[in-house]
Amino acid sequence: MSKLPDNPLILVDGSSYLFRAFHGMPALTNSKGQDTGAIYGVINMLRSLINQFHPTHMAVVFDAKGKTFRDDIYPEYKAHRPPMPDELRSQIEPLHAIIRAMGLPIIVETGVEADDVIGTLARQASEQGIPTLISTGDKDMAQLVNEHVTLINTMTNQVLDPEGVVEKFGIPPSLVIDFLALKGDKVDNIPGVPGVGDKSALGMLQGIGGINAIYQHLDDIAGLDFRGAKKMADKMREYEEQARLSYQLATIKLDVALDYSPDSLTPTAPDNEALKSLFAEYEFKRWLTEVSNGNSLTAPKGAKAQQTDDDEPASKTVTAPPVLSDNYVTILDKQTFQTWLQKLNNAVLTALDTETTSLDYMQAELVGLSFATEAGEAAYVPVAHDYPDAPEQLEREWVLEQLKPWLENPQAKKVGQHIKYDKNVLANYGIDLQGIAFDTMLESYVFNSVATRHDMDSLSLTYLGHASIKFEDIAGKGAKQLTFNQIPLQQAAPYAAEDADITLRLHQHLWPKLQAADDLCQVLTDIEVPLIPVLANMEQTGVLIDSQRLAQQSQDLANRIINLEKQVHDLAGEPFNLGSTKQLQEILFNKMGLPVIKKTPKGAPSTSEEVLQELALEYELPNMLMEYRGLTKLKNTYTDKLPKMINPRTGRVHTSYHQAVAATGRLSSTDPNLQNIPIRTPEGRKVRQAFVPRPGYRIVAADYSQIELRIMAHLSKDEGLLKAFAQGEDIHKATASEVFGTAVDEITTEQRRSAKAINFGLIYGMSAFGLARQLNIPRHDAQHYMDTYFERYPGVLQYMEDTREQAKQTGYVSTVFGRRLYLPDIKASNGARRKGAERAAINAPMQGTAADIIKKAMIAVHGWMQTVSADNISLIMQVHDELVFEIKEQFIDEYCSKITSLMENAVSLSVPLLVEAGVGDNWDEAH
Repeated sequence: MSKLPDNPLILVDGSSYLFRAFHGMPALTNSKGQDTGAIYGVINMLRSLINQFHPTHMAVVFDAKGKTFRDDIYPEYKAHRPPMPDELRSQIEPLHAIIRAMGLPIIVETGVEADDVIGTLARQASEQGIPTLISTGDKDMAQLVNEHVTLINTMTNQVLDPEGVVEKFGIPPSLVIDFLALKGDKVDNIPGVPGVGDKSALGMLQGIGGINAIYQHLDDIAGLDFRGAKKMADKMREYEEQARLSYQLATIKLDVALDYSPDSLTPTAPDNEALKSLFAEYEFKRWLTEVSNGNSLTAPKGAKAQQTDDDEPASKTVTAPPVLSDNYVTILDKQTFQTWLQKLNNAVLTALDTETTSLDYMQAELVGLSFATEAGEAAYVPVAHDYPDAPEQLEREWVLEQLKPWLENPQAKKVGQHIKYDKNVLANYGIDLQGIAFDTMLESYVFNSVATRHDMDSLSLTYLGHASIKFEDIAGKGAKQLTFNQIPLQQAAPYAAEDADITLRLHQHLWPKLQAADDLCQVLTDIEVPLIPVLANMEQTGVLIDSQRLAQQSQDLANRIINLEKQVHDLAGEPFNLGSTKQLQEILFNKMGLPVIKKTPKGAPSTSEEVLQELALEYELPNMLMEYRGLTKLKNTYTDKLPKMINPRTGRVHTSYHQAVAATGRLSSTDPNLQNIPIRTPEGRKVRQAFVPRPGYRIVAADYSQIELRIMAHLSKDEGLLKAFAQGEDIHKATASEVFGTAVDEITTEQRRSAKAINFGLIYGMSAFGLARQLNIPRHDAQHYMDTYFERYPGVLQYMEDTREQAKQTGYVSTVFGRRLYLPDIKASNGARRKGAERAAINAPMQGTAADIIKKAMIAVHGWMQTVSADNISLIMQVHDELVFEIKEQFIDEYCSKITSLMENAVSLSVPLLVEAGVGDNWDEAH
């Protein structure tokens, strides 16, 4: 493995950091709407780097504005790159100012790229025997590696010395330029040689040598072992000029004229007054607190970073000490195991993690378990590593037998990262994991659902300032990726133990923050954590699928799709590939002359779903294309795929429910995605007909009626809405009566449809233009409907105005139960983003409250189900505001009544909740 140099000169590729932070961080803004996410990300990465290495010599190098010498050589260089977004451009100057105030040398040289400055400084340092560490995510810099120069990618913890480059690329650093020149680079628009990819480039470089050697031995290419070798010499001859130009473009310049040398790049004392001013302006509150208290942003070696307990969004975090592996233990003998088992039994809280062979919880085989009872102390128990020469391990059955009492003890408190997965895996071995007290994924999600992704690697970097070992680092990528049982313990054990250690540290960091905001604490402990066993049970149960019915539907859809494709071709006057964006653009906009509604980032007419929907209102061909896309998606995603997803052991399909994806708190599902099966089309409903019960059972679907409108009535306290729901009126007819000035019993179907569009449209922040388009009426009529609505329901208008104002002041809105929904764009300078955030501010409390209610209902129903025979009833699906059950026929009436009561009384609002339960021989019949 590659080694890090001692006390190196550190050269940071600031431009690489900048783009990675911009694309990797959420779109943060301060109260003035100034974008700050990239600034935050870069400074956090720099702090982590400095705290790890404490360099005496260091510089941060950025690209300058304007063209470089490469543009003179090849005007098309980087021509395909879109212009820098304004949201990123506006952050560059403030970022530079903060880095300077931190006392770090910052370099920006015109006419060259940051790579060239780094390459020149690295060469100068090498000549003086100074070890150099380049921090970058740019693979092209591998050409700079030598005995004195090492690369580090702090996002992946990957370190590349000369041996590491060979291991990663299959060639030494001296051939990296040749590799880039042969295969080209789409991002930088380096042309390369057409038809040369990774394998053929490596084949020539490993078999012959660099470009000069290849052109001296072209006849030898035919004998090399890669596809297309026999014809490659002709291509190389044809494109020699292009290959040599590409070599020139890919070569990092090593002789830039600089006014400074490596030994002059020494950090100075930070300008704390300047940092205070900058942190105050851009609202980095924790950093401002640190600096104001006289603390350094970069702690001296061995010191712990300062932390505060305020409840600002999770994205503004502080760097904690790096996670160390000195106290990680690999348990291979029974005596050590028993010592750790005693630790687990005595611990107040234990972090638990499983390592398996698959992400599919139904197929995953247990390879090992890891535990942490104190930060910095963790153990891994391997039970099934079976690579050649693997050391003898404790038997899986024996380990699980010993652990079962602790795992199933509800008093033995556990914390995990996405612990539902571990619960499901252990269930496959007859263990019912109890005592789930916390889940760090859910703690982060409840604290701020949009501040970061909620996987462990992201959380570790965001909250602990530590780049954790990634699975790809030890297992590889792509088709050759190893499963965990194939990974040597030297790599597997630190990875697994670190997982448990980081989980415990994350909990220790996040839980106090949630406790400081009592409502958030209750969302976690009363809703999200109790939901884990409910979802796990539902996932393990699965749902029965009628594969023969789906096969027939697939055949019917295939025939429909073929006929529809023929009709589209006839209408277009020629055959074309309906899946080709380019051909579709040609037909719609060039041949048929349809109006261009929207353009892609590269300036071509867009053929997105949104565009086709708008065009379909007036033109037949886009309407048919929409139908074609819908049917094709239905066939590919459901009717073809669902039968292949049936688990051979259970004979059922097992989806995965996700608690920490949708920003509003709603559950989502994958493999299959049950939330996206269309219900408004006959074809979609036919798919639901394939979801069936076992013999002797029936499907029951219990659905909340108009729940978001009822929540709107509760939140807005509008007297008209409250009265309508209290009296059990048809809310859409009641609205139609108010808007159209017609008696309720005289409302037409068309008027009710319009009122329904208004009711739901307002919840989603629809404008008069959007309503006009949906109802196909003039815009002024739509505006009149909306104005009349707000006159009749003034509480709704007041609620909307108050909510928008609250969102601007606090940066978030809340559900009835205290879940916070942060809106980073609520003060964005970009008008479209700001308007989108304002619409979300209106809708999020309703959608989030609806999500909380269905979750509370699931917990209540699950609790009741534990009191009856598991053979009588199963909760098999949750979709939007609906729970789906499989119930024995003789208990249908009794259980439907109980389920309806539990759901209607799951929470108390100022309007009654109404649940409608349907029964059928399939899901469609029951809904």
